[in-house]
Amino acid sequence: QRKEAGTLRGLWLHKGAFMTVLGFTAGGSLIFYTFTTYMQKYLVNTAGMHAKTASNVMTAALFVYMVIQPAFGALSDRIGRRRSMLFFGFFATIGTVPLLHALKDVTSPYAAFGLVVVALAIVSFYTSISGLIKAEMFPPEVRALGVGLSYAVANAIFGGSAEYVALWLKSVGNESTFYWYVTAMCAIAGVVSLRMRDPSKEGYLRHEP
Repeated sequence: QRKEAGTLRGLWLHKGAFMTVLGFTAGGSLIFYTFTTYMQKYLVNTAGMHAKTASNVMTAALFVYMVIQPAFGALSDRIGRRRSMLFFGFFATIGTVPLLHALKDVTSPYAAFGLVVVALAIVSFYTSISGLIKAEMFPPEVRALGVGLSYAVANAIFGGSAEYVALWLKSVGNESTFYWYVTAMCAIAGVVSLRMRDPSKEGYLRHEP
């Protein structure tokens, strides 16, 4: 019990890092779930695409998404983790509404594939480094708790609820409100990233091989 209390006190001393990670993870989780888990339903229910076609589109797009992760991770090594997060926040903020509107009216599976890949490329600025950047924000004694708790809270509240929020807004005739909800959370992630120091240069892992 003493050890747990000490760990919680240690996390409290790094509450700024915790809130920063929580802020950009909320936006990252929400847009990730939007363009992965929810997107197949969106293509079927909103764009009117056949279920099998939508499944094929998403399978191909997610394969590309998987392949490009190392490239975006390597890019962050060159430009810094903070700049990668700023690119994520900026492009996600300006791109979410146009991309979802375009996907709403898409008629070609090839066009849908291209639009989803563009969205997932934006998401990759975050997902390719999400585990590393969170670890860099916390010292070893509270790293597991800081990373795990911030991820669990943000993922449960924003990522896990994305599909339910989207479908509920669609059911009440306000589907486009969901686009702006995702945009707002990505904007928050961008602002948080703007205010933080670059963990690749000043983080707790910078001296480790």
